[in-house]
Amino acid sequence: MKNILFVFALLSILNTGAQDRFAKVQITSTEVSENTFMLTGAGGNIMIAIDKEKVVMIDDQFAPLSDKIKDAIAGITDYPIAYLINTHHHGDHTGGNGNFNSKETIIVAHVNVKERLIAEGKEENFIPEMTLEEELELQLPTQTCLLIHVHNAHTDGDTFIFFVQENVVHMGDVFFNAKYPYIDLKSGGSIDGYIAAQERVLSTINEETKIIPGHGTLASYEDLRNNIEMLVDIKENIASKIKKGVSKEDIIADKTITAAYDAKGYGDGFINAERFRTTVYESITGQ
Repeated sequence: MKNILFVFALLSILNTGAQDRFAKVQITSTEVSENTFMLTGAGGNIMIAIDKEKVVMIDDQFAPLSDKIKDAIAGITDYPIAYLINTHHHGDHTGGNGNFNSKETIIVAHVNVKERLIAEGKEENFIPEMTLEEELELQLPTQTCLLIHVHNAHTDGDTFIFFVQENVVHMGDVFFNAKYPYIDLKSGGSIDGYIAAQERVLSTINEETKIIPGHGTLASYEDLRNNIEMLVDIKENIASKIKKGVSKEDIIADKTITAAYDAKGYGDGFINAERFRTTVYESITGQ
């Protein structure tokens, strides 16, 4: 009986802690272009795009924040959300799916996102109703909205979304602005795929494009180009050491590999330098 009471008490404490965490979160809206906005809070960055009476929402953070996010959207527009796009399956980008889905809203994602959410046991209203495999263009009144899948980057289900006329792209977690990225190797991510995905975006946009990253501040073409250079540099450095027979332990411990970028604050985010060196090594070697 005491053990049961202890478990209930622990669950209560954990639940209260989570509620307290989200209770303090504020949703901030930033105008990106005339018809697009970036919302930040806890979790992945959200994009709101307005085209006449249709609204496209990209990602939705955690479920406990849905009411705050809805209030923030109401401060931008009172038009209903026609499409809710998931850039990938992680909970800090899809947690609010069930709260935003409605008869007026279609959830859209890559087919691998749908499969992963089903495998996680998510309820029906949480699951994407429209999927893509490679590319998809949403039917909007005046804007061209392109959804483009990139392979084995952050995960195996990543999609970036480009609003052509607004010249704004949402990259999801294929881009952590000025920080080392989280590459989910267990969900099909890879360093080679991550670099290729960023290069694909760079070749799609232009120097004036505004970039909404999955995490971090609003970014530019130059920010993305610099990020690619960082990833390539670190990957090639680690690959060279692997070829020379340097052990995994020594590579992970070698701070010189990432020192130039650590000095710029790249390791101050969710992924520190040691963890990123580990990820790159394991992605290259498969172990």
